Amino acid sequence: MAAGGSGGDDAFQTFYTEVKQIEKRDSVLTSKQQIDRLLRPGASYFNLNPFEVSLCQASLKLTLLPTATGVVEYTHIYIYVYTSAVRRLIRFRQLSILVHPDKNQDDVDRAQQAFEAVDKAYKMLLEPEHKKKALDVIHAGKEYVEHMMSQQKKQLKKDGKPTEVEEDDPEVFRQAVYKQTMKLFAELEIKRKEREAKDMHERKRQREEEIETQERAKREREWQKNFEETRDGRVDSWRSFQAKGKTKKEKKNRTFLKPPKVKMEQRE
Repeated sequence: MAAGGSGGDDAFQTFYTEVKQIEKRDSVLTSKQQIDRLLRPGASYFNLNPFEVSLCQASLKLTLLPTATGVVEYTHIYIYVYTSAVRRLIRFRQLSILVHPDKNQDDVDRAQQAFEAVDKAYKMLLEPEHKKKALDVIHAGKEYVEHMMSQQKKQLKKDGKPTEVEEDDPEVFRQAVYKQTMKLFAELEIKRKEREAKDMHERKRQREEEIETQERAKREREWQKNFEETRDGRVDSWRSFQAKGKTKKEKKNRTFLKPPKVKMEQRE
């Protein structure tokens, strides 16, 4: 139990130290710097990671804590989770104040965009399902980098070379995970947009078909209505046509007696 407690103490102390370092680093950021960060090139993809928006990356290291096998470990994990949640809430509030349009009257439009990014990320983390999806992407990025490291080391060992790779350096590893995570977020967003565009196209096609069906039905109703309304007129016209036909036929069949031609007598 003592050993487990020591491991928990070390893990929590590492976390707490990192939190303080991040807080110290973030404290120097101004409103303009935060707006620039949230609207930097590629922000539409970077901001898909709600933890990236808030810079609360320390809260992602929960999975790196020792397995909880005793009361001490459970206590530290509870404190860890609680502290992370509180710190994230405080961080979002600080960010929302820094980038709020009312506080940045000289750059209202960009401030509004930054504020919306912060608000969206915060709401995403409040929704358990969305938060889980974000964490799954981050874990997938980490697992991918670890897998690539393992493959590289196997190849190096096979070639009889030292099995050391750049990612053995914690900072290089962190950057590799960060890049892979952003890539996964971007790929998922691109696929989402493609599905959305496809669904929109399908809905548009169905709507056009519905409109065409409605127009065709309308034309048929109008034709039928016109057909019914002009029925009597057509019947009368047909009767008149038949009557005229009979009159012409009767006239054609009449015979007239013609007087014989008178021949002039010839005198001698």
